[in-house]
Amino acid sequence: MTPRKIFTLVTETLLEGGRPVDPVARVAVVAAVIPNPWAGQGFVEDLTAGVDQYADELGALLAPRVVAALGTPIEAYGKAAIVGLDGEIEHGSALIHTLQFGDHFRRAADATTLLPAVEKRAGVGASFDIPLKHITDQKMRSHHQTIEVSVADAPHAGEILVALAAAAQGRPQQRLRAFGTDFGQKESA
Repeated sequence: MTPRKIFTLVTETLLEGGRPVDPVARVAVVAAVIPNPWAGQGFVEDLTAGVDQYADELGALLAPRVVAALGTPIEAYGKAAIVGLDGEIEHGSALIHTLQFGDHFRRAADATTLLPAVEKRAGVGASFDIPLKHITDQKMRSHHQTIEVSVADAPHAGEILVALAAAAQGRPQQRLRAFGTDFGQKESA
């Protein structure tokens, strides 16, 4: 597998709500644009061969890159697959919803939770929001966040864009109650 392109994005939020963010909130995304192994074949009943060919190698390629791009321990993570218009959403799902792909990132982040994901079919330059959650506690509301991404020239019709996202923290200036503390309580409007 040779990606046509590898895309890296790092954002740093220094102010939120008019107040300084300390420490600075870092989020990194690394995406690979690859040929869709099922494009142009019509409906493929069994996607296993393509998964076996690509998923492990993609996870091994992307996980260390997003860890390095973030440059600090990961607290939240997520993944995405954007399928070009000649493919099916299931093609992207097949690649990212496998242990062959996801376990590379889980090990690199020392994580135990499922990776939240987004997948869709879209044309070149489409934007997509990658959901992120805490790496060991999926109920930790402070770490439920998204990062919006688009790659100007991807995915082409016969490609899939596969991405991993990592955050060094939860949302900047988060101040929601802990999950479960609001059950049975009425909140005033």
